[in-house]
Amino acid sequence: MISVKNIEKSYSSKKVLKGIDLDISKGKTVALIGPSGCGKSTLLRIIMGLIEADTGTVSIAGEILSDKNVLQLRHKMGYVIQKGGLFPHLTARENTTITAEYLGWESSKIEKRLYELAELVQIDKKLLDRKPDDISGGQAQRISLIRALMLDPEIILLDEPLGSIDPLVRHELQTDLKKIFQQLQKTVLLVTHDLGEAAFLGSEIVLMKDGEIIQQGDIRSIMNNPANEFVEQFITAQRSPLEEY
Repeated sequence: MISVKNIEKSYSSKKVLKGIDLDISKGKTVALIGPSGCGKSTLLRIIMGLIEADTGTVSIAGEILSDKNVLQLRHKMGYVIQKGGLFPHLTARENTTITAEYLGWESSKIEKRLYELAELVQIDKKLLDRKPDDISGGQAQRISLIRALMLDPEIILLDEPLGSIDPLVRHELQTDLKKIFQQLQKTVLLVTHDLGEAAFLGSEIVLMKDGEIIQQGDIRSIMNNPANEFVEQFITAQRSPLEEY
């Protein structure tokens, strides 16, 4: 569903991505993880077509991403960012339906889809008429997820979607996201800095460092057979303090 070949990206003299190759099968949930600045968010934006790679190709469902088809292929992808990225001057309803309205969907189809998704993400329909400043961070992320799912895309891309949310709300959203991913069977690529979150949500983990993929596999293989000292240190650094007791 997603195929990335030899992707490189530089900003000024700094090489952010160094020949990334990554294939993600249909219906799989993959978590991109690594230290800040390792290039995981840049890779996600290149896949989404928001920025261009210096070299390499991105294929979505077998079609190579280009200037000519980027808008068309974006309709196959839903995108969720940290803090939701909602337009502050629009209501939650307007935020979620803006693309469907632009594409000329009938109002009855939009309303039906909106209420289906509100039920799916478990958000009170009364909140749909509020603006982002009048809802909580967790509620904003649920609204953002509705917006990402509105066109029924084949792929969901999430960039640190729970990074700024209270731990209790974050735990609840993680549980709900996992159920949603399992129910919809979408192809999901998730960026996170939290190894526990990556292990909980992802069927596969891709660990990056300095613009390169260092290790790829499920959580057990990475923890039991770390590829190098960096992987060992990364795992240890994410250990819960409760393990000391």
